[in-house]
Amino acid sequence: MSQVTRRCLLVIGWLVAGGGMFPCQVATAAEKYDLLIRNGQLVDGTGNPWFYGDVAVRDGKIAAVGRVSAGDANRVIDARGLVVAPGFIDMHSHSDALLLEDGKAQSKIRQGVTTEVLGEGDSAGPNQGPQVATSAPTGGKPARWPTLGAYLDAIDRTGSSVNVVSYVGLNNIWQSVMGTTFDRPTTEQMQQMRDLVDAAMRDGAWGLSSALMMPPGSLTTTDDIVALCEVVARHGGIYSTHVRNEGSGVFDSVREAIAIGERAKLPVDVIHLKIADQKYWGRMSELVALIEAARRRGVNVQANVYPYTRGNNNLSSIIPPWAHEGGTAKLLERLKDPTLRPRLKRDIQQGIDGWYNHYTAVGGDWSRMLISADNRFKGLTMDRVLSLRTEGKANPDALDELFELLIEEQGSVSTVYAHHTEEDMTLTLAQPWCSIGSDGSAYAVEGPLRRGNPHPRNFGTFPRVLGEYVRERGVLRLEDAIRKMTSLNAAKLGLRDRGLLQAGLAADITIFDPAKIVDRSTYTEPFQYSEGIAYVIVNGQVVLEGTQHTGALPGRALRHGRD
Repeated sequence: MSQVTRRCLLVIGWLVAGGGMFPCQVATAAEKYDLLIRNGQLVDGTGNPWFYGDVAVRDGKIAAVGRVSAGDANRVIDARGLVVAPGFIDMHSHSDALLLEDGKAQSKIRQGVTTEVLGEGDSAGPNQGPQVATSAPTGGKPARWPTLGAYLDAIDRTGSSVNVVSYVGLNNIWQSVMGTTFDRPTTEQMQQMRDLVDAAMRDGAWGLSSALMMPPGSLTTTDDIVALCEVVARHGGIYSTHVRNEGSGVFDSVREAIAIGERAKLPVDVIHLKIADQKYWGRMSELVALIEAARRRGVNVQANVYPYTRGNNNLSSIIPPWAHEGGTAKLLERLKDPTLRPRLKRDIQQGIDGWYNHYTAVGGDWSRMLISADNRFKGLTMDRVLSLRTEGKANPDALDELFELLIEEQGSVSTVYAHHTEEDMTLTLAQPWCSIGSDGSAYAVEGPLRRGNPHPRNFGTFPRVLGEYVRERGVLRLEDAIRKMTSLNAAKLGLRDRGLLQAGLAADITIFDPAKIVDRSTYTEPFQYSEGIAYVIVNGQVVLEGTQHTGALPGRALRHGRD
């Protein structure tokens, strides 16, 4: 084939494909593919209009996109009537330990997720000094590792159906040097933390993540975080943050995140941006304007969101921060101390300046707290729990019962809070700089990973966006929703070989039925997989085919600076 003829065919192919961003590749008869996806509705991840075409895969990478000639292929998938998209990148996930228990990542793969981004304050490593490594409660496999690199190595050894990206957690860095004390770090201790961040970035961390609402994250100052982020910036990383206060202090907290990015000169991604206090509902447009103003002056600040109006935290987050000093053992001592209960109750009911108080955020309404822990109260709202616990008691006190429940459960009761609105959430979702992250983990509907009463976002985030907010409500165009799940997240991270249907990139591909895709998981019946995902392909291997997981574990740890 002459060069002129080949160029002409490329132009014709591009026009036939609908003029997408990337011209289609024309295969010669000698070319052979591992997989050829035919006749799909291609949504390439750029946000450009969809077009009909084919995708060819060879050696774990996309070999051609567009009108691909009928070359020899080991397998052909007819995607007629289906959308073919880049594999979804979950920008905010908590699957660290679960992936080592069962690398199949069932609840994520069945949403079309091919890459998990781990970290929100905590990460699997480092755990050094006072923050020693501990074992996971199940399977006997470590949940914490001396270094982040050791965890990423473990992912590659044990195998995973999804790719893994990880931040290094601010909590890990802080407690590896400071332990559980509330003392301020010395200059030398601050340098030790900077060295740990540097080591984690060299191990392959993609940035620093923080959770600033509770200790140890709440102990850090803006200057502390800037000092650590300066190290991240030298490596070309990102700062990802659950801001200090999502309620009464949400505006100042987002301003702080912006200031950190501006001062440390690095990108910022605000984790699940929301207004989670009923006194401030309806003011999301002001928060959007704040971010837009920062972006206009050159600060690369963005955000992610999950498509639900309830968040998952812990009943212990109702306990004021001062009571957490010294860790769980000291917290339990204080909860048991009758002389401290008046102070605890006063701070919970009246709040403390600067502290995000989950109790006041939901108006003190116990019915807006749903137990998701694996205990005898799972699936019940706290008003029902309190009713059961106080039956037959004279003059019961709800906060006393809260303290007793936390004592019985060793200081931890996972809880879903109904604390933000649909209107605020959809406004956030529609912003061009807002991507999708589940804030969930890779559970399963059967076996050891069926545990507790988890938030439905663990099973339904991505299909919910496509079914509810694209097909049913029209909040987003299909192409925009896919961009928010793929290339936008890849661009935030600087992940260059994924997020688009483009020749030369990794063959992470999700194929779904746009008319049938739907989330099934609910708050009271969470263990239900989503429907409508037809195929999921990771690094060129089919992992999900219809309702069947193939057992393939082709995912790998992706390391910043190396991938």
